[in-house]
Amino acid sequence: MVLQRGRIKRYSTRRGGVPGALYVPCQCGHIGAFGALQKICEDSAEILDSDVLDRPLNIMIPKFLQFFKHSSPKIRSHAVACVNQFIISRTQALMLHIDSFIENLFALAGDEEPEVRKNVCRALVMLLEVRMDRLLPHMISIVENIIQDQMEQEFNHDSPILAETVLAVGPITNVQEAFHISSGQHRDENLKPLSDTVLRATLVALDCLDICWYMLQRTQDQDENVALEACEFWLTLAEQPICKDVLCRHLTKLIPVLVNGMKYSEIDIILLKGDVEEDEAIPDSEQDIRPRFHRSRTVAQQHEEDGIEEDDDDDDELDDDDTISDWNLRKCSAAALDVLANVFRDELLPHILPLLKELLFHPEWVVKESGILVLGAIAEGCMQGMIPYLPELIPHLIQCLSDKKALVRSITCWTLSRYAHWVVSQPPDTYLKPLMTELLKRILDSNKRVQEAACSAFATLEEEACTELVPYLAYILDTLVFAFSKYQHKNLLILYDAIGTLADSVGHHLNKPCLSSVATALQSGFLPYCEPVYQRCVNLVQKTLAQAMLHNAQPDQYEAPDKDFMIVALDLLSGLAEGLGGNIEQLVARSNILTLMYQCMQDKMPEVRQSSFALLGDLTKACFQHVKPCIADFMPILGTNLNPEFISVCNNATWAIGEISIQMGIDMQPYIPMVLHQLVEIINRPNTPKTLLENTAITIGRLGYVCPQEVAPMLQQFIRPWCTSLRNIRDNEEKDSAFRGICTMITVNPSGVVQDFIFFCDAVASWISPKDDLRDMFCKILHGFKNQVGDENWRRFSDQFPLPLKERLAAYYGV
Repeated sequence: MVLQRGRIKRYSTRRGGVPGALYVPCQCGHIGAFGALQKICEDSAEILDSDVLDRPLNIMIPKFLQFFKHSSPKIRSHAVACVNQFIISRTQALMLHIDSFIENLFALAGDEEPEVRKNVCRALVMLLEVRMDRLLPHMISIVENIIQDQMEQEFNHDSPILAETVLAVGPITNVQEAFHISSGQHRDENLKPLSDTVLRATLVALDCLDICWYMLQRTQDQDENVALEACEFWLTLAEQPICKDVLCRHLTKLIPVLVNGMKYSEIDIILLKGDVEEDEAIPDSEQDIRPRFHRSRTVAQQHEEDGIEEDDDDDDELDDDDTISDWNLRKCSAAALDVLANVFRDELLPHILPLLKELLFHPEWVVKESGILVLGAIAEGCMQGMIPYLPELIPHLIQCLSDKKALVRSITCWTLSRYAHWVVSQPPDTYLKPLMTELLKRILDSNKRVQEAACSAFATLEEEACTELVPYLAYILDTLVFAFSKYQHKNLLILYDAIGTLADSVGHHLNKPCLSSVATALQSGFLPYCEPVYQRCVNLVQKTLAQAMLHNAQPDQYEAPDKDFMIVALDLLSGLAEGLGGNIEQLVARSNILTLMYQCMQDKMPEVRQSSFALLGDLTKACFQHVKPCIADFMPILGTNLNPEFISVCNNATWAIGEISIQMGIDMQPYIPMVLHQLVEIINRPNTPKTLLENTAITIGRLGYVCPQEVAPMLQQFIRPWCTSLRNIRDNEEKDSAFRGICTMITVNPSGVVQDFIFFCDAVASWISPKDDLRDMFCKILHGFKNQVGDENWRRFSDQFPLPLKERLAAYYGV
């Protein structure tokens, strides 16, 4: 039976409606009906809880719970799966029966059917996330249930111990009392002595009267699907405030279980072609070439408190075996260990280090590989505690880069990247140089998986090392360029990323006056390497756009292109433009990149527009002479993309407008009406991400700097959020131009700032070292305001200031 969402309403008007499927008399009918019901619950959970169908869940949920006790394991499994669809959404009908649901789940805790156990584990994981308050009081029930299940295997059904073992025993408070119970020394003479099996279960109950013990057993389930669902529990628990208190007593048992789950299974090795060591000459299949690691570029500001760009995502994930597309026990175990390391920090090491010592030097490659993965998984959370061991471990890992097994070489690349920050902090010749040398060898490895891992790891090393790599640039560039002749399609994209990161990290940091001679040498020396990379990117964008046009015209005849390739290429071009600066001008002049970028800016896919706007901003900074003729075409597109529905697209469009305005000057005037109202709306919008607020504020300031007469009349509508948005960002050229704009607008429209002048004062005080002429602008406005209101009114006004603000304004500006 195939049921579509649109047919549910018509089906429900028949006799019995959707709930009527639960009243089929025969078992075969039940199984078929439940299969259909499960699909309906998966696809239409929301409408089933709505008035459109007269809330059939009010009938269905209690009926589902009755089927938890059905004799058919398939029906029990379907019943649990149906109810599971309504947990995360906290469906009202389920919440009314939540205690009954939990009790019925616990009754299935030891079910013999793997599919039932899997669905029980899935339910408990979701309940932990949304209704922990209801789960906690029932946790002991699970332990009682497991003890009873173990006893059922040992005693006959007519034994009086069966139904009431734990309850008859009463509260057990220590091991000695449990021993007395096992010896028959108890108040109930009819209670038989506990056997060793039951005693062991009872002793376990002493340690962990909670759900953790049950999930620990299920994480070791013989059925890997059950084990995977149970393993998810540790990931969810790590996000709860109670995690540390609940898990501290279980770490001794839990950590070995997670570590054991991180070994490749035989199926994993087959899927990964782990026995294939040399495959560089084998062309990539279609499923191989989708980029897995790349994230489209989002422009952000740097902050005083951290000096790093705001980043909501984590690039440094457990990406060790992504060609296994499905989430599996190895990945889940590694992710769980990673998050638990971040919860327990160095307290985890006494449980990890003895295992690591055995794993890292194990003769079997599968075990050794899992140890290297463990070492990488704990890197972030346990870094401080691992530092004393790194002088011994890092050389050992560098040696592992030459291991005969490709899967060992690839995971070693990833693990070393997790410790790149520490490596860079040491004397370069000690660890950085040998690591860089070996990683570059692995970039030219004969195995595609190792190539991929090495490129990704080297990109991380580039970001950490920055100028430390300058002495080795010739060797690095020779290696990366040679890799172009070896790589298949998928790894070429990752190689583009590595080269873009090099241009971004090294080029950007070398653009300092004290290193200008090195920077000039770098840029001119890098150009011969850049041209083929640049041209490959342009060709990739052009080919993708052409394929998209063919698909749009004849979708039945031509397949849609994978635009991820184009996004990677656009972002690499951005990195080259930022790294090379004006030196990219000759490459732009000889290409049709602006025409292609114009098409990308109108693409339906938000990520394509996001990357194209970033490239527009970078090219505006690097070679505006080529961008300027296209501004009349670009600006309307930028204006229509000032839509916070797509945050990153809106952010990059906003940033590009600001860069264009600085280059255009007074010629920006015709375009102000296209963008100003949207920008003011964005900066006043509640819950707008900080990065977008900051870029919006800078762009408004820059527009006001070049066209103050057009922007200043709206000053009162944005001055307060403008000041609060920019008070925390680091002193830089963008902040400088924005504040010049706000000062110019205050001069044109001083009444626009009067009501929020304290916010302006606070924003001015956020500057560490403004340029002299900008400081003079601040002084002129502050003293002008003070003189306008008079000394007494100024004193009363400034008494509202926090003391640090008052002292700073007095010290720096004499007010």
